[in-house]
Amino acid sequence: MSFVLDQVRRIDAQLDRVQLATLPPSSPGASRTSASNFDSSKAKPSTRLLALQASIRGLTPYGSDTRALLRPAQIALYISTLSPRPEAPLAIAEEDRDEKEPYETELEWLLVSKATAQTYGFALQSILDNTVAIADDLWYWDEILSSRRYSALYGIQISPFQFWHWSLTVWEDVKARGGDFSITGARKDAADSLGKRWSEFYGLVRQVVSERSVQEINKQVLSPVTRLRGEIRRKQAALKKVRSRNANALGVLLGEGLANESAHGDALGTDDLEQAQQRWMASVARNVALMEAVLAKCNDAETPIEKFDAAVAELTDDDPLYGADMSADEEGGGMTGVRPQDVAERLTRVISMALPQYDAELKKVVREHGKPSRVVRWWLPLTIGLLSSSTVLRILVNRKAEIVQWVQEFGVTVLDFWRNWVVEPTRKVVSTIRHDEGSEVSIMSKRSLEGDRDSLERMVVDFAIDNPAHATGSKAKLTETEIAGIRTKVREGDLTPVLKAYEQDLASPLMGTVRGNLIRALLIQIQKTKVDVEVAIGGIDSLLKSQELVFGFVGLTPGILVTYFATHYLRTSLSQKRGSKAARKQGIMMRQLRNIDRVLSRGVPTEYGELPYKDQGLLLCEMHVLRNAAHRIMPAEVFKEFGEDVEELGDVRVGVERQKAAAQRLRWAYARHLS
Repeated sequence: MSFVLDQVRRIDAQLDRVQLATLPPSSPGASRTSASNFDSSKAKPSTRLLALQASIRGLTPYGSDTRALLRPAQIALYISTLSPRPEAPLAIAEEDRDEKEPYETELEWLLVSKATAQTYGFALQSILDNTVAIADDLWYWDEILSSRRYSALYGIQISPFQFWHWSLTVWEDVKARGGDFSITGARKDAADSLGKRWSEFYGLVRQVVSERSVQEINKQVLSPVTRLRGEIRRKQAALKKVRSRNANALGVLLGEGLANESAHGDALGTDDLEQAQQRWMASVARNVALMEAVLAKCNDAETPIEKFDAAVAELTDDDPLYGADMSADEEGGGMTGVRPQDVAERLTRVISMALPQYDAELKKVVREHGKPSRVVRWWLPLTIGLLSSSTVLRILVNRKAEIVQWVQEFGVTVLDFWRNWVVEPTRKVVSTIRHDEGSEVSIMSKRSLEGDRDSLERMVVDFAIDNPAHATGSKAKLTETEIAGIRTKVREGDLTPVLKAYEQDLASPLMGTVRGNLIRALLIQIQKTKVDVEVAIGGIDSLLKSQELVFGFVGLTPGILVTYFATHYLRTSLSQKRGSKAARKQGIMMRQLRNIDRVLSRGVPTEYGELPYKDQGLLLCEMHVLRNAAHRIMPAEVFKEFGEDVEELGDVRVGVERQKAAAQRLRWAYARHLS
């Protein structure tokens, strides 16, 4: 909700309270009397009363903020209800009657009052928006002047348009000297050849260009960038004058208009109901004349800024509507000599003439001295883009297959990474936690060690049976008890029978190989080595199984880390954009508070301790930008309190000292939202 909309709604609410207060109170006795004298022919309101009520409801600022403040065309449409001309859109023909219906005059004045409040709000909003926009143009010129490189770039941007303007000037000068080279001129002088006329025209152009170069020789002393910066400063000075004049107009409308009368004084409220009617009627008429005078002088370059208030006062002093008599006429139909139709006619003139003329003149000044249009600022990159677009398009078409393949491979790589390094390791970790046998870490099959150990046991037992002398020291056949003892020793790793035979045959290897058991003993020892290796590997396997969850998380970590950092990078990039927007808004708020402090410190208070109208208008512009920036970053409950403090800051009648205190309170109370 904007500052202007707040003012319009407060004025409208005040008008409704005054209108309700002027209605006569009803009593039970009066109701019975009315019922006894009831006339059914007069029970239904006339068409005019219904039209007035409908227009009043249309001018009431309820609903959404975007629709509460009506456009001038809508206001003029509702005002046409009071128009005596039958061609008006909502005009109702006057019936032949001796006197008006009850409350018809009050409804007419209420319609005019609400239309005046809407027009007043639109005028405030229009001047406020234009003043803020001029501040943006001034900031743009400050940026250009802050660097000679920016100034040179601006010179390149406007160079084609300057050349075009210079060519038109030369052409006009040539035409003024009789150098109109055209087909029509060639027909008029058929005796002269085309080449001769062209030579004369070309010589005249050279003469004009040479003379203009001599006239501007004093400018050649300065560099082009220096001359350009001087031109920018002149544009800045012109915009500052326009901004000050608009700010002064804004201050006059706030200090003398409906906003001040509704918030202070008793212009729209009093205990005397008849006096209340007279005062709000006079206030409405006075504000219509004030708006017309302010809009007429707002863009008058001949009026000095320091004499703006006096010029507006001179116009309003001579306006009969501004100084209308507040005494009631004999019929009780309003003020002496002032009818609601007269005020509506003046209000229509403000809507149809004053406001459009103000907008047209201001746009003309801003177009001349404001920042260049988008075409001027972007013609160079757009031209380069258009010239290089065919080359870029040709490159894209020629490498279409490669680009498509690269995109496809990138997508497949991302999917494979997600599936192989994130999804699959995660599934294995979950299976490990659930003790899924299929997911156990193993570097050796479960039955491998048992099979090799049984094979070694059988090999040693068979060797002992075949060679009992090496097992028991005698050649007698081994008993079952001795065989069982050998089996037990083999399980414990004791291969004594085999080692004894191996040692014996090793004394004479050749004979042991031919007649003995050297090769057999050697192979049994190889099997023993195999079993020992498998025992060691089994220990490592058990260790891995005990730390299986740790290894699962180790395998999952790379995928999780890469995914996290990629996601964090994307989120940070997006948050930086949002953060930069929030930082810019907070920077805007700090800059506006600085500007507010400058306005309050630099303004010279009047004899009543109030800011001058020009400073008050500048203060309102800064408050408007500050409030819009705060609305986007502050919570609703905080913004409500912020709006109350801002409203106190903008109340000129409280005095400069209280306004400075309100500005200081804004700094410390909402410091968290400003940093």
